Amino acid sequence: MVDFFVQGGGFMWPILIALLFGLAIIGERAYSLINSSSDTDQFFEEVKTIYSDSGREQAIEFCENSPGPVASIFYAGLSKMEKTKEDVEKAVQNAGGLEMAFLEKNMIWINSVITISPMLGFTGTVVGMIKAFEDIKMANDISPAVVAGGISQALLTTAFGLIVAMIMQVAQNFFVSMIDKLILDMEEQSIKIVEYLHSTKK
Repeated sequence: MVDFFVQGGGFMWPILIALLFGLAIIGERAYSLINSSSDTDQFFEEVKTIYSDSGREQAIEFCENSPGPVASIFYAGLSKMEKTKEDVEKAVQNAGGLEMAFLEKNMIWINSVITISPMLGFTGTVVGMIKAFEDIKMANDISPAVVAGGISQALLTTAFGLIVAMIMQVAQNFFVSMIDKLILDMEEQSIKIVEYLHSTKK
């Protein structure tokens, strides 16, 4: 593997840097999204129980100290409970918008690595082919031994760039599916908390 990397030439290094950068973003996103995932239905029941048994302030404190986007939405709704239903809905929607932005944070960088890595690989391919033709010109010979080095470099950089892009694409698809599920949970729980708080005021 190291031999292939060395044979690939100078363009292997920026592709490697892109891979390491992408892996760092993947690690950050995985940690963040896993921490944001929870049993939202159970959390809703816990908030209802605390609200019924201990009152609004305890429920607010519980939500404030709990991780995840749903906890933030519940906190926003409970904090505005004394106001109208429309104010509660607006607070919940604003909190949901902020949480959606947080969930999608840094995803643009994964997409950038997906785009840039093959481009770097193809650039390495062009450079390799130029080298191959220069070698042919210098040797005045088109034998395989003369052009093999340049073609090898061209193929290796392309392959490495595509492999990096595929790794990033799989990670992006996985994260997008996680984010979609979290957003659906947020929307469902937003409706439930607004209706619950409205019903308790009647």
